Amino acid sequence: MSHDGVLLLGGAGFIGRALATRLQQEKVPVHIVGRHDVDQLEQLLSQCSTVVHLASATTPGSSARQASLELGNLALTLHLLDLLRAQPQTHLIFFSSGGTVYGNPQCLPVSEDSPMAPLSNHGAGKAAQESFCLALRAQGHAVTIVRPSNAFGPGQSMKNGFGLVRTLLEHARLGTAMEIWGDGENVRDYIYIDDVVEASLRLIRLPEDGGTYNLGSGMGYSVNQVKAVVEQVCGRTLHATYRPARGTDVRGVVLDNTRLSARLGWQPGVGLADGVARTWEWLQRA
Repeated sequence: MSHDGVLLLGGAGFIGRALATRLQQEKVPVHIVGRHDVDQLEQLLSQCSTVVHLASATTPGSSARQASLELGNLALTLHLLDLLRAQPQTHLIFFSSGGTVYGNPQCLPVSEDSPMAPLSNHGAGKAAQESFCLALRAQGHAVTIVRPSNAFGPGQSMKNGFGLVRTLLEHARLGTAMEIWGDGENVRDYIYIDDVVEASLRLIRLPEDGGTYNLGSGMGYSVNQVKAVVEQVCGRTLHATYRPARGTDVRGVVLDNTRLSARLGWQPGVGLADGVARTWEWLQRA
C-alpha cells in the first residue's frame, strides 16, 4: 500500500479545493475528508505521509457570541492528534489564523515570535489548537503550523460576514449596498489563493519540517482601500453603510513572511489589484 498520499482535512473549503486541484496536477494522491467524516480519518491516515488540517466550522463572526462553538474545532483537532501519535512518520500541517491569533500586535508587520493575544473566540480557539499541536511537536512529531492571512481569489464561495474581497465583488456584481463595521480603517493582509497553494505545496515537500510560519503578503490594506481597489477594477461605485465598530475586530494585522520566504524560497507573486482583477473575471464567468 502506498503511503505517499496527502490527506486534506476540511478539503472541501476554499483553500482545500485549490490545493487539491494543484496536487492532482502534480500527480500526488489526494484524500479529502470533510469535518463531518471523521470516521474515515483512521483508515485514510495509513495511506498518507502528510495531513493538511484546514477544517474549521467557525469564523470570527459566527462564534463571537457563543464561545462553545469552538469546541467542535478543538475536538476534531484533538482526535486527529491522538491518531497521529500512532503514526510518527506522518507530517502534520495545521492551518491556524494569522488574522486573529495575534490580536492587536504592538508592531507591524507582526512576526511569529510575537505573543498570541486573540480578541475573538475564533482566534482563541485557533491558539488553543496550536498549543496542542506544539505539544505533539515537542514529543518529536513533525508538525508545521501555518498562520495564513486573508486568502482570496477565484473559487471562493460567498459566505456572509467572511471574505472581504469576495463580499465586495459580490456587491459590485449585484449593485447592492454592504455594511462596514467601524470606520473602514481596519487593516488586513490579503494573500492570493495561488500563492497560498504554492507555499503549501512546498511545505508538503518538507516532510520533516517543524516550523511555525506566517503566510501572508506582508502588505496591509484598510477596508476602505480594498473597497477603492474593487471599484477601480470593476468600474463601479460601491455603496456602503458604516456601522458601529465591534470589540472583537482587530484594528490592524500585517504578517511578516520573512521566515516562510527563507524556508521555502517563496514570495507572493500576485498583488491585491491583480488578484482582485482575476477574481472579478472569474466571478463574471461563474
